Amino acid sequence: MAMADNSCAYFLDVLASKAPTPGGGGAAAMGGAIGMALSNMVGNLTVGKKKFADVEDEVKELLEKGYKIIEDLKMLVDKDAEVFEPLSKAYGLPKDTPEEAAYKEKVMQECSIAACSVPVEIMRKSYEGIKIHERMGQIGTKLAISDVGCGVVFLKAALISGYLNVLINLGAIKDEKYVSETSEEVNRLLAEGSRIADETLQLVIDKIKN
Repeated sequence: MAMADNSCAYFLDVLASKAPTPGGGGAAAMGGAIGMALSNMVGNLTVGKKKFADVEDEVKELLEKGYKIIEDLKMLVDKDAEVFEPLSKAYGLPKDTPEEAAYKEKVMQECSIAACSVPVEIMRKSYEGIKIHERMGQIGTKLAISDVGCGVVFLKAALISGYLNVLINLGAIKDEKYVSETSEEVNRLLAEGSRIADETLQLVIDKIKN
């Protein structure tokens, strides 16, 4: 059974244990999925209301995109565990001979890149989710506007958590082109996503106060 299909209690128990997975990456993906679900709740409370008839089609589009992101992030909870297992095994490979050392280095590099790819994708999905929250905060029902704020905070946390998991994997990768290109992308996602999330949170706070 996929980790995301278990109960929340089970996920938290395993997360808190000494089991190697889930870890920060899986927690980031799950937190992002929760954040995205909050935006969709606001969207579902908006659809069907006469007051929002002029934006209903757009809200439905946001909902569709949101459900896709939720499913993608749920999948990434397990994907993060899948790519970590071979990396953890690679650390135990022998390196007593030049041939063994070369093979271990090759496997380590392949596994590190695979392990890095998942938190990069978590960041991409979190950024997409933050953008949806930005718009939902502008056009969604004010009755549930606080949930847009809660959701975007979850997604910002997922974005930052994904970034930390990228960094720790990049440190072991010797492919300079991969490191450079990946660093450029995640730095942009972190900066832009954090800015939009902060602006959306402030919009929510202002709407609640006014």
